[in-house]
Amino acid sequence: MLRSLLFGSSVRIVIVIAVTTVAGVTLLLRLAPEPESRELPPRIPFAQTARVSAGSGPIPVYGSGTVRPSAEVDIAPQVGGRVVWVDPGFQSGRRVEAGRTLFRIEEADYLYRLQEAEANLASREVAVLQEQEQAKIARAQYDLYAKRQGARGAPSEPSPLTLREPQLKAARAALSRDEARLADANLALSRTRVTAPFDGVVHSESVDVGRVVSPGQPVGRLFASHAVEVIVPLSDADASLIPGLWELQARDGEGGVAVRVIARYGEGMHVWDGYVDRVEASLDAQTRTIDVIALVSDPFSSGVPASGSSAAAARPPLLVGKFVDVEIDGVSPEDYFRIPRAALQTGNEVWAVSEGGAVHIVPVQVLQRANDEVFVTGPLESGQQVVTGGIQFATEGMRVLTGTDAVR
Repeated sequence: MLRSLLFGSSVRIVIVIAVTTVAGVTLLLRLAPEPESRELPPRIPFAQTARVSAGSGPIPVYGSGTVRPSAEVDIAPQVGGRVVWVDPGFQSGRRVEAGRTLFRIEEADYLYRLQEAEANLASREVAVLQEQEQAKIARAQYDLYAKRQGARGAPSEPSPLTLREPQLKAARAALSRDEARLADANLALSRTRVTAPFDGVVHSESVDVGRVVSPGQPVGRLFASHAVEVIVPLSDADASLIPGLWELQARDGEGGVAVRVIARYGEGMHVWDGYVDRVEASLDAQTRTIDVIALVSDPFSSGVPASGSSAAAARPPLLVGKFVDVEIDGVSPEDYFRIPRAALQTGNEVWAVSEGGAVHIVPVQVLQRANDEVFVTGPLESGQQVVTGGIQFATEGMRVLTGTDAVR
């Protein structure tokens, strides 16, 4: 009985606690403030955009290449002998002028040969004079003989030997031979002075006083200083943008398609002006590119600091062997546009954004791709906004928000 009474009391206590808890929670829910109602943000994506700019002037064709000499020769004597003098300026890195004597070979042997040739020529001249006199005497004697024989009948024609014609001809030939030997001796003597064939820079030299050199033995190397070449490998698409590339003619001076050669020196960039000189008539076997040769005149003058580059105290020349960037003036279409590279979509499309935020898919023709921009033609307008990021795909007419909308 007691156990039944205790169980009933426990049940009542549990029921009271549950009812009290439910009542408290209900009261708290009624007294809590209602949450603020907010409008859901629009489901229109945000797109990054940039402006289209109208192009003018030539479209640049970008490339790179290595500077090489326009002319380079080995310095080698044409006669042999012992070196008796070397120009102090004939050292690697020095500049020399055309016609400057670089070194001299001992002249004594060649002077002796010259004197011998002069003596032989003098005696040969005397021999020719003697033969001429002998020929005159032979002619006079024959004429006298023919006159005496005239009454007895017409005389026969004299033989050349009678008139000493072969002897005179041989004497004159010997004279010509000795004249040639004298000219050869003079030439050999003049070649004991080895001179620079053109204005240039000494690339290397290996000759000293006392050294014996042989004809044709290279003792130095010289490359021209009046101009250098830059070999620019281009794809056929880039090469096709250079106007008149396959009709280029040889020129003595500057002209034709303009070129700017850009080289880094320290922390600065320097620019030299040049022009397209010629193009190779075959593809490179390894790269399958077309080699366009740009010519830069007076490369050892200081380059002009590029725009945006700090003017360094040192103004370097355009060094042979330097790897440089090249910008060539391409064709100049009447209407073309410059757009950021990020604005060009797959399939050569541009997503243009109208004033109302509607996207229009515009097909374009790509003329040239640069590092940060693309040159195109198509139904675009200068100042028009084009999508450069923020969305992965677009459909015709879809709406986007741009930076201009955010400002509003």
